[in-house]
Amino acid sequence: MTLHTSTFLRSTALAGALAFAFSAAGTAHAEDAALPADAAAGSAAEDASVAEGGDIIVTGSIVSSQQDSIEAKRVLDNLADVAASDAVGRFPDQNAAAALSRLPAVAVQRDQGQERYIQVRGAPNRWTSVSIDGVPMAGVDEGGDTRAFRFDAIPAVLLSQMVVNKSLTSNLQADAVVATIDLKTYSPMEQRGLHVSGDVGYGWMDLGGGEQRQASGRLSWSNDTFGFVLGGSHYRRKQVTDNREVGAYDANGPTEFDVRQYELERWNNGLFAGVEYQPEEGKRIYAKAIFSEFNDNEQRNQYEFRLDRATGGTRSLSSGNLTGVPLRGSFNFGEYRNRNYIGTIGGDYEGDDGFNAYFKLNYARTENTTYLPLVQASTSGANNLDLSYDNSDPRFPIVSIDGGFDQASLNNAGAYVLLGHQKTVSESYTAKLDLSKQMGDLTLSAGGLYIDRDITGNALSISNMVMLASGAGVGQPFDINSYVSDRAWETGFPLGVDLNYVDNVAMRRDIDSLLGRLETAGLYDPAKNIPATDRYFQREKTLAGYVMAKVESGPLTAVGGVRVENYVLDNSGSVLAGGSYTGLSRHTNKTDFFPSLNIKYAATDNLVLRLAGQRGVSRPAYGAIRVGASINDSNSPGTIGGGNPFLKPEYTWGADASVELYLPGNGLLSIAGFYRSVDNVLYQTQQPVGSDFYDFGGIDRSAYLLSGTYNGDNGKLYGVEFNVLKQFDFLPGALDGFGFQGNLTLLDGDFDTPTEKNVSFQGMSDTIANASLFYEKYGVSARVSYQWRSDWLDTLGGMGSGEYRKGYENLDVSLRYALTENFTLFADLANLTDETYIAYQGTTATPTEVEQIGARYLFGIRFNY
Repeated sequence: MTLHTSTFLRSTALAGALAFAFSAAGTAHAEDAALPADAAAGSAAEDASVAEGGDIIVTGSIVSSQQDSIEAKRVLDNLADVAASDAVGRFPDQNAAAALSRLPAVAVQRDQGQERYIQVRGAPNRWTSVSIDGVPMAGVDEGGDTRAFRFDAIPAVLLSQMVVNKSLTSNLQADAVVATIDLKTYSPMEQRGLHVSGDVGYGWMDLGGGEQRQASGRLSWSNDTFGFVLGGSHYRRKQVTDNREVGAYDANGPTEFDVRQYELERWNNGLFAGVEYQPEEGKRIYAKAIFSEFNDNEQRNQYEFRLDRATGGTRSLSSGNLTGVPLRGSFNFGEYRNRNYIGTIGGDYEGDDGFNAYFKLNYARTENTTYLPLVQASTSGANNLDLSYDNSDPRFPIVSIDGGFDQASLNNAGAYVLLGHQKTVSESYTAKLDLSKQMGDLTLSAGGLYIDRDITGNALSISNMVMLASGAGVGQPFDINSYVSDRAWETGFPLGVDLNYVDNVAMRRDIDSLLGRLETAGLYDPAKNIPATDRYFQREKTLAGYVMAKVESGPLTAVGGVRVENYVLDNSGSVLAGGSYTGLSRHTNKTDFFPSLNIKYAATDNLVLRLAGQRGVSRPAYGAIRVGASINDSNSPGTIGGGNPFLKPEYTWGADASVELYLPGNGLLSIAGFYRSVDNVLYQTQQPVGSDFYDFGGIDRSAYLLSGTYNGDNGKLYGVEFNVLKQFDFLPGALDGFGFQGNLTLLDGDFDTPTEKNVSFQGMSDTIANASLFYEKYGVSARVSYQWRSDWLDTLGGMGSGEYRKGYENLDVSLRYALTENFTLFADLANLTDETYIAYQGTTATPTEVEQIGARYLFGIRFNY
């Protein structure tokens, strides 16, 4: 593994902090071990009380949630990390991704600063599967190009626990290479009586001054036999995103400067409800319903200085002096939506004779849509620019325009709108049954799972272009320059040119009206918005069964079993060749076996050793495997663009091992290592089809070049995780309210293709670090959280020439003060390092994207009755 100097220094610094915490925690462990039980209990923090039987009950939110997480991790049969909600039954984070990001080896992928996807152990996000209350879920984001689950659509308030299963047992879904995450929703039976909790908050974004606000509430009631819960959440923020991009670099330097400014309004809403009936202990029936949505309205203001199209002058990496440079403007008011509808009914039976039975019936629907009408126009002739630029700091090129700059100089005659449409819907029905029988030290388990899922959708289609000048023919001429406002950009980046916002909302309103007129006049055909080649129709059925045995013998627990899954996929779509469409379909039926073994050994009361082995799978995304394609028979060789229905699943064999030391007084030290061998790794390229699938019309197309996703050869991913969590209850007086939580993960891995060796995995940072210093006492609950990840490969270009993302850090501060037992003031200060996110090609001297969103501040009050 090769580490840059900065990576090494950061890793060394954090390792030193962890070593100090380990040393301090170890000292505390030794001191507590020497104390009698009653003395050890007396050394706990003041914000604790002793219940009957001598158990320490910690009342602080941070400490109590950490204690719940530690105890949950300790009793699990497999290697896992657990995030538990705080003392009032909810996470302090806005969405599930933010809450998970504090766990070992978990990295977050952000979209314009907002947490969205989870990467466990640096692996591609498709290698982590998700379930809600044990029921598998599948994502259909980005036109079905990824199965990765969107965590920003799930509000954290409806969850009580999140379990990151890093080793599998046979009763868990096999569709996981590095982890499967189970999101557990709140049960009203967790607290007897009537309970009301929630929060209201308001704040602002540092860049642009836009507001952010949130509110959530949960009402639950239960007695010994019946309970219900109702809840909802809302979060909204308005933000400005600064963005600079370079289209590409050639031998003379940057080919264009792409200056962008986004104005976003994003909001999440969540509703959930549940009822439970428990006539006696161990017997329960329940019903739960969840609705969640993520909404994003984005206004884009974009200007591209097209340097490589200049009529004269000189251009280099560091500077340039050019004449006749075209300027292209791009503007849109786009809408992005993600909605989830989830309903579950189930029942539990836990008999006195050791026989247990659990069943679930689930319906889930996920909708992901995009509407992106992108208006573009360029300068021409005398309106092109004479300019010079200073690129000595390649993150922030400074452009100077001779004779000044008229922002309203785009050519109306050449203005057009590209109509981007995408919609993918997944609708699934799931039945799950788990049975077990305990017979002394032996527990036998068996169960089954059936999933019937329909997926209909299209890749993002932007092929329909409408010339806006034709609007003059229907009585509505379109002047793109008339929408330039007198409101200056809110920007923290230097540029050298003053720019004002374009009124995208008004432009969108007029575009929608104009398109209606053009359609009536026969000048616009909405049927062309989504070509048939972009559409796909799939139905997948999974029938799984497992048998598993658990043996407990003194300190040793061994859990072994095998899972059998039959996977059927019917995949259909349309292929365009020679100007006509042909419907094609492909049927796949595959049965696989997935064995697993987990061994846990309690060497002492506080020392747990684990060893695990497993086989898993990751199936291709729906959009990547679609049948739809366009064929060009005139090229030599012919070409095919679209999905690749011949993709194979990625299979893995893996091993995990860990050492966990549980410390008195709410502490944990652990080290874990893992190795994954992966076959059929997915990557993007162009190569011959090698199949007769497209040989219709009497044409042999087996040697045509298909551009899309392919299976590579073998890959390997491995790493080591260090984790420490300790409240410093060994310190005197007020200092014993301090504590530390930190983890450091070191990773390496690569895969081979038929033509390249040792290709990096997309999204893998070789170092991931999280550290939190917290204080909890006297009604104060405060935490400073630091997260950092090193550089990673973001997209693969030609092998060995992809786009990389520069590592970044994130510093957040959370403050809570309990005014009374029922009311708590809070302040959440996020991204205090005001991070600049950078993508680059080759080295950071040639950045391709530079982006910044600024810090965020939120203040409010929480209540709990």
